[in-house]
Amino acid sequence: MVGTDRRSVRLHLRGAPGGRALPLKSALDVEYSEFDLSCAQMKRYLITGASRGIGRAIAEKLAGKDVELLLHGRDTVALAQTRKVVEPQCAKVIPLIHDLATTRGVSDLIAEVGRDAIDLLVNNAGIAIVKPFTEITSIEWEQTVGVNVTAPFLLTQRFAPRMPPGSSVVNILSVAAKTAFSNWSAYCMSKFALEGFSRCVREELRDRKVRVINVYPAATDTEIWSQVEGKWPRDRMMSATQVADAVAFALARPTDTLIENITLSSLVGNL
Repeated sequence: MVGTDRRSVRLHLRGAPGGRALPLKSALDVEYSEFDLSCAQMKRYLITGASRGIGRAIAEKLAGKDVELLLHGRDTVALAQTRKVVEPQCAKVIPLIHDLATTRGVSDLIAEVGRDAIDLLVNNAGIAIVKPFTEITSIEWEQTVGVNVTAPFLLTQRFAPRMPPGSSVVNILSVAAKTAFSNWSAYCMSKFALEGFSRCVREELRDRKVRVINVYPAATDTEIWSQVEGKWPRDRMMSATQVADAVAFALARPTDTLIENITLSSLVGNL
């Protein structure tokens, strides 16, 4: 609202001592009434793959009264369970049910998040196809690329340029982004690709004071192993909470401090 004269802006802040109006110098004739200071401090966090596992653990760790959590998942029931856990600790929780394997699904998620800037993007959603490379179908390959590479690319491209200084992009990668494993060619390919992309983006966002943090967990006990053939020593794996703890630690550093890469492993080594 632009007025006809130049008066100071007066913000009536509920949080101001004694309810006093705070004058601000401005050329605009604006008077805000009953402006809630807490709204200006609200943070918006978008976490993909938050239905269970590492995504849910991160949501639980970052929940706060000044936080609006935008939680993505494909499993409606599991995502509702995550929401039930974190909602009492959050200002607001918005579930986002979309399939990130398709560009249409990513576009729909972006539209639902809206135009308001976000302060944190956690690219956590991922799928794993585990079989000899000679047996991987073109559909499985395309789904792996879609969820593990294209979706993080599109989300980062959309949201990172609008993030305010001090914001962060967290990519949950894997030791498979640095090490080759037999029968994991599609998964390793996708993680290698996302690592290369995110390292370049980190350099492009430095001047904007937006941090890009890459996390490389070793085998972590999540539901992904229920979809992989074979017997896996899940009792010897890291927990999703341990990964979430590392993410929270990196985010809690002063905004001018960047922990670029976090490699997490179990004392028993890579499984």
